[in-house]
Amino acid sequence: MKYIEVNAQQELVFNETDIPEIADDECLLKVKSFGVNRADLLQRAGKYPAPPGESPILGLEVCGDIVKTGDQVNSFSTKERVFGLVAGGGYAQYVKIKAAHMMTLPDELSYAQGAAIAEVYLTAYQSLFSIAKLQTTDHILIHGGASGVGTAAIQLAKAIGAKVTVTISNDRKAQACKTLGADNIINYRQQDFVAWKKQHLKSGFNVILDIVGGDNVQKNIDAVALDGRIVMLAMLGGRFCDQVDVAKMLFKRVNIHASTLRNRSDDYKTQLVADFTKQFSAAVKGQQINAVIEQEFDWQQADQAHQLMTSNSNIGKYILTIPDI
Repeated sequence: MKYIEVNAQQELVFNETDIPEIADDECLLKVKSFGVNRADLLQRAGKYPAPPGESPILGLEVCGDIVKTGDQVNSFSTKERVFGLVAGGGYAQYVKIKAAHMMTLPDELSYAQGAAIAEVYLTAYQSLFSIAKLQTTDHILIHGGASGVGTAAIQLAKAIGAKVTVTISNDRKAQACKTLGADNIINYRQQDFVAWKKQHLKSGFNVILDIVGGDNVQKNIDAVALDGRIVMLAMLGGRFCDQVDVAKMLFKRVNIHASTLRNRSDDYKTQLVADFTKQFSAAVKGQQINAVIEQEFDWQQADQAHQLMTSNSNIGKYILTIPDI
């Protein structure tokens, strides 16, 4: 099979390798589309290697057709259209995937739409519900509201009736977040979100979802409510914060939880997929919640998609599609 490899110069090049062998609890997918994630860019740069025992090939979310099932798999069959999570191997014509980490792709959705769901929606679901225990009465602040995870988090939070405020960088992203249901929009280039909170909120945000890190760490503490929950997913603004007011953390009884998804255990991912499917599969099928796609590319244009992602101009996902041969 063909796959996209990162060479010694950190360039994306095509190579060939054997089709993966599957275990009894796995399926073999013929990949139709796969999502581009910032983790792919970090892995390409040598900063985020695949977990031990996982494929070193890039790619964390895929959508395609089942061509083979393991002996213990009875919930799926060949020729079914599915999407799901992998810990590596997505940038390839074929990938092995745990059956318990897959979901059926509704007939109403394209392969590209399916490829845009798994990583961002499961990350957002994990953050909002498994970690932050988001409630209908909560007010959540989502940094990077137009990002892949941000667009997913807006829709999941609104689906349960929570109030949503987002930070964005321009009018195009503001309009997209408003269309998805965000109640309040803060352009962080024009207004500081802590100042906005002081002007509009008496108590602060119950939940903050942060992909920025850096100096946002202290600002999040300033903006969060008593007993508030802050979930940190990335560090686009830097890995260090100059100062953190521990006294304010203690006074507010702040819960700060840093999280990733890729290196979680198989059992954890299995439960996460099951919980998400139970709560939101009908909404996915009915398109009450949607995959937001900025642009779809042929996988020959993978480098172009990577370069665009570094510009932070996207609303939602970049998707790569493998043409039929």
